[in-house]
Amino acid sequence: MARRYLFTSESVTEGHPDKICDQISDTILDTLLSLDPSSRVAAEVVVNTGLVLVTGEITSSAQVNFVNLVRKKIAEIGYTDSENGFSANSCSVLLAIDEQSADIAQGVNKAHETREQKSEEELDAIGAGDQGLMFGFACNETPELMPLPISLAHRVSRKLAAVRKTGQLSYLRPDGKTQVTVIYEDGKPVGIDTILVSTQHTEAIGSITDTAAVQSKIREDLWTAVALPVFEDIAIKPDSQTRFLVNPTGKFVIGGPQGDSGLTGRKIIVDTYGGYSRHGGGAFSGKDPTKVDRSAAYACRYAAKNIVAAGLADKCEVQLSYAIGVARPVSIMVDTFGTGKIDDDRLLDLVKKHFELRPAGIIQTFGLTTLPAERGGRFYQDVAAYGHFGRTDLDLPWEQTDKADLLKQAASHMLSGARHLAL
Repeated sequence: MARRYLFTSESVTEGHPDKICDQISDTILDTLLSLDPSSRVAAEVVVNTGLVLVTGEITSSAQVNFVNLVRKKIAEIGYTDSENGFSANSCSVLLAIDEQSADIAQGVNKAHETREQKSEEELDAIGAGDQGLMFGFACNETPELMPLPISLAHRVSRKLAAVRKTGQLSYLRPDGKTQVTVIYEDGKPVGIDTILVSTQHTEAIGSITDTAAVQSKIREDLWTAVALPVFEDIAIKPDSQTRFLVNPTGKFVIGGPQGDSGLTGRKIIVDTYGGYSRHGGGAFSGKDPTKVDRSAAYACRYAAKNIVAAGLADKCEVQLSYAIGVARPVSIMVDTFGTGKIDDDRLLDLVKKHFELRPAGIIQTFGLTTLPAERGGRFYQDVAAYGHFGRTDLDLPWEQTDKADLLKQAASHMLSGARHLAL
């Protein structure tokens, strides 16, 4: 008998208070790395009504006007109207920044010196910036090899932001959240159970002032302008049984930092796989690539995605763990949940052989310290909203599947060798 179950993932728009913080943190990182690729950054941001606090530890030769950076990013997100209780031009911006601890910095200080190829000895000498564990995941539910629920939730969030920015639905405001619940049968997505959109909006829409009428108008518009376009190129679509929930509390006028405080790193499941895969617990935003919470999570995704792209598994999860100041991972694990075409132990051997997992090597492979300058001063801030993985709208080095053919050939040789030994 087929097992039927529901799985839900959520996303948030760039105007969500926590996402404002993530984007400001990564804007600071982009700017510092653009000016000084050896910058050591751990930028944390807090927002509340009329207030932005930038704190953390930063060591850099770059001279930056952090207040101007903050205001520019807030305006870009869409908070330019003081009626929201939070505006780029009028909010207070407070700075409380220290230098990175010398104890933490030891063992990783050479990690950002240049992008030139480092020797094996140099790569082994540059340790991880902290201990921790990281996961990467991929599956064949979508073309970008992401779980369908988080892929759809991000699509809805991005479309919600797009119709606001273009003026198609001019009454929308920057804050918003989405959820998509997918129906599964025997591990395969077969339908859409629920689509949920909560979006900040003006009190009235033109001449419509009655609360119930306003919500009815929003629901109708979001179905036509957001929900239906999202599913145009997807085989699994909403049907007559799909629930479409909009602003379930009745209205959503007071939003953004006026409605709720925000904090960097509080949306780690939105940033990754929507709860479909495990998470090591470390946030990404505001951290330079010596922090393996970020760089090693990208490396895990790269390995898992290439395994799935090679057809060696339908689902793949890769875990790494590190000790502070030590270059090579403490542990590496590959789990294909019974979908692997070869044993997980053999896939583990392929990962160890074909993927660079030392922190300095990951930075070198992906160009993680130089990409902000190469891309005009913005790289990390663009993944700070709508997810770090599965981004078909961005050219991300850890999303490449350039090792898929290599893995396929290596797996074939493994199997041929095993058959020869058996004979």
